[in-house]
Amino acid sequence: MPRPDGRKPNELRPVKITPGYIEYAEGAVLIEMGKTRVLCAVSVEKTAPKWLAGQNQGWLTAEYAMLPRATHTRTARETIPGARSQEIRRLIGRSLRAAVDLRLIGEHTLNVDCDVIQADGGTRTASITGAYVAVAIALGKMIRAKDASPRALKTAVAAVSVGIVGGEPVLDLNYAEDSRAEVDFNVVMTSEGEYVEVQGTGEGATFSRAQMNKLLDLANGGIQELLELQEKVLRTKM
Repeated sequence: MPRPDGRKPNELRPVKITPGYIEYAEGAVLIEMGKTRVLCAVSVEKTAPKWLAGQNQGWLTAEYAMLPRATHTRTARETIPGARSQEIRRLIGRSLRAAVDLRLIGEHTLNVDCDVIQADGGTRTASITGAYVAVAIALGKMIRAKDASPRALKTAVAAVSVGIVGGEPVLDLNYAEDSRAEVDFNVVMTSEGEYVEVQGTGEGATFSRAQMNKLLDLANGGIQELLELQEKVLRTKM
């Protein structure tokens, strides 16, 4: 079955990462994956959480929100994060903490804000992929200011969605595919090829080990492309 936008099963949507999209954050990018657009900004606080005080260690935390008109119809602005937003912000935080040695950034806190400007599927994976670049930019500034060790950035991290749609495994689902997928995975990996997290659900059907392996192979290929793009963007920025 052809995909809605004509892509091959193993093909990412067009991806663009624009660094410095806003001026004041220590690290900021706009990531576009197809029609999905997420603004990722990192703010550095010169203090650690109270529960880490005196340990000469930092922390990284993330927030995630979707603008009211990021989707086809307006949704109410969240004053208190809903369950979905809470789950996604925790995923983003866990994923990015895998990239940073928090013992080597002193008593600082990296606050990562991911705001979805437009949603067309894969907002959480786009957030992780874009936010990693923003974190790397912020850490670069900290390293130059001698507020963090040059070894603070341990690895690159990127994420992508995969799923089974119409019985076929496909990479990087847009909303039209995600809304009717029988199986839906979100995969986060490091540049060393290790998994940070795999979220897999049989939405409308069960799946076999062979299908899961196929989905993870698809994700691996897509993430390698995203890692290469991240590296290219950072070479021009740092």
